[in-house]
Amino acid sequence: MIQKYVYGNPFPTEAVITEVPAEEGSPVYGSITEKDGFCFTYIMDEQDIVYGLGESNRGLNKRGYRYISNCTDEPHHTEEKLSLYGAHNLIVIAGEKNFGLFFDYPSTISFDIGYTKADTLTVSCKEADLNLFVIDGDSPYDIVKQFRRIIGRSYIPPKFAFGFGQSRWGYRTKEDFREVVTEHRKNNIPLDMVYMDIDYMQDFKDFTWNEETFPDFPEFVQEMKAQNIRLIPIIDAGVKVEKGYDIYDEGVKNRYFCQREDGSDYVAAVWPGDTHFPDVLNKDARTWFGDKYRILTEQGIEGFWNDMNEPAIFYSKDGVEEIKEQMKEFLAQSDNAEANSSHSDMSILALTEKMNKLSGNEKDYQRFYHMVGGKRIRHDKVHNLFGYHMTRAAGEAFERIDPGKRFLMFSRSSYIGMHRYGGIWTGDNMSWWSHILLNLKMLPSLNMCGFLYTGADIGGFASDATRELVLRWLALGVFTPLMRNHSADGTRRQEFYQFEDTEDFRHIIGVRYRLLPYLYSEYMKAALQDDMYFKPLAFDYPKDPMALQVEDQILLGNEIMIAPVCTQNAKGRYVYLPEEMKFIKFLPDGTVSEETLKKGHHYVEIALNEVPLFIRSGKCIPLAGTAEYVDAIDSGHMTLIGYKGAEYALYEDDGISKKYAPLEQCRVLAIS
Repeated sequence: MIQKYVYGNPFPTEAVITEVPAEEGSPVYGSITEKDGFCFTYIMDEQDIVYGLGESNRGLNKRGYRYISNCTDEPHHTEEKLSLYGAHNLIVIAGEKNFGLFFDYPSTISFDIGYTKADTLTVSCKEADLNLFVIDGDSPYDIVKQFRRIIGRSYIPPKFAFGFGQSRWGYRTKEDFREVVTEHRKNNIPLDMVYMDIDYMQDFKDFTWNEETFPDFPEFVQEMKAQNIRLIPIIDAGVKVEKGYDIYDEGVKNRYFCQREDGSDYVAAVWPGDTHFPDVLNKDARTWFGDKYRILTEQGIEGFWNDMNEPAIFYSKDGVEEIKEQMKEFLAQSDNAEANSSHSDMSILALTEKMNKLSGNEKDYQRFYHMVGGKRIRHDKVHNLFGYHMTRAAGEAFERIDPGKRFLMFSRSSYIGMHRYGGIWTGDNMSWWSHILLNLKMLPSLNMCGFLYTGADIGGFASDATRELVLRWLALGVFTPLMRNHSADGTRRQEFYQFEDTEDFRHIIGVRYRLLPYLYSEYMKAALQDDMYFKPLAFDYPKDPMALQVEDQILLGNEIMIAPVCTQNAKGRYVYLPEEMKFIKFLPDGTVSEETLKKGHHYVEIALNEVPLFIRSGKCIPLAGTAEYVDAIDSGHMTLIGYKGAEYALYEDDGISKKYAPLEQCRVLAIS
């Protein structure tokens, strides 16, 4: 059962698309005050677990810390960070009472989940203008499925998007891209996509390409397609301020950019220097910006990734002027001999702190406005919707460009509702072992909020990766719908052919393609049934006390459990099995080992060039042969591994159209 409570005058986020009538009175759970904003308080039982919050820090169980939904360009995902790129305001309380809460509020909202006081959950925001959805259910899994039904179907990508993609900030020329493809094909390492970061553009201008390095861009796109490779370009949120650049000229002429209070176009500095932000919350501006993707689809491009759409701001002229004034005061004090004796290091520290806050300064987000339904709305009031609506602009445009075709689309920043238009990658992570585990923990939480097409930058985006870390991360990436190796310019090159013993990388990525018919099938079932692709163990084993505590193992679909190695120099790991399972290892010689393990705790050895998974009791999964790209996978000749007598219903379609096959037409495979 879902109930909706309306407070104040909420902004229509369109996160929920099913009509839920508003209730009178107050929710049965917790207490609410509207003095000085909005505050929900609930006293948790000692055994309560709190799930949700999508792309957020720390564990599957969010209890014991605090989190702030405030879409932020935050490259350092350390444990103390309260905000990341997404705002996913769903929490599910699981215990003696099971209920969910979705706070549909597009500005900054804080979740104190037993941080200030161990038994107290507090959700608060500055203004009491929101919709609160309260979901009663038999279990946390039931609550999530109810929520998923009211927010609409998750985005479904083309099948090629389940292949492996190679990316690096720093690929600048056709030869850079050709090298990636040549090395993969030469080493028989599967590859379907090569991503184009900001250097493909002309002076970082959206919907352009560098005419010197790509003088024949459409021909180059076709050259790559002839090798079964899709190029996937990046699109940034900021439009370069430059007269004569048609996107800029049109946006200024038609008033499609976000504006200051005085009506002038707001200027912020991002990659191109001075930029304007398209007012994607304005329907007309959103249509205009979305239609610009056609410039690249007409060149043969079939997928994009949207970036910098929190929106990120490196600095603003207002912020720089404030620092200049403070610097003048500081220098005046330093030059004044009489005052110099009292001039302390604290002034220097204050100035340094202000300099550090130039990027993403909260004041900058109060300096520009959106025009929505004829009303001007200050950006910080709806900040968390920008990335969502930028990706929505693209998704709606694809319906106009080619309504029957699926395009690949994922974004950095998001809000619930964007899950209908694209997936997400989890942003600028680091080449740290802890980030493999953080990647794993985010996956079920993101699924709860509707985001199924997800993945992290395998190997880590920033800092220098090691061969061991990349291989272990790959063994997790084998299972994530979005599987991409991505790294930053200036870091150690982490393409697989840069390391010794390339055959180990070939083997692990090859396992992805062998599993791909199963992974795609489970994804489609989850999307078409508003279900989850990844789940915590507790969702399927709610009465198992140990399953409730496991944070480094998750379920995938209805047949398997994954438990990657997340520790440097480890030869294996401990796992907990909530029931008997078959321990499967994909060995580097192409064979598969099977061992039946009883319910309980086990130490399992996993070599660096092996891919582990566990098949649940009475289940089986299909395996295809190896292939170097998705279209080469032969799903007509597959083997099954798992329990004898088990059956598997394989979902299949053409992988590109939106005429999804009914689930009743799944092909049933069985182990005799």
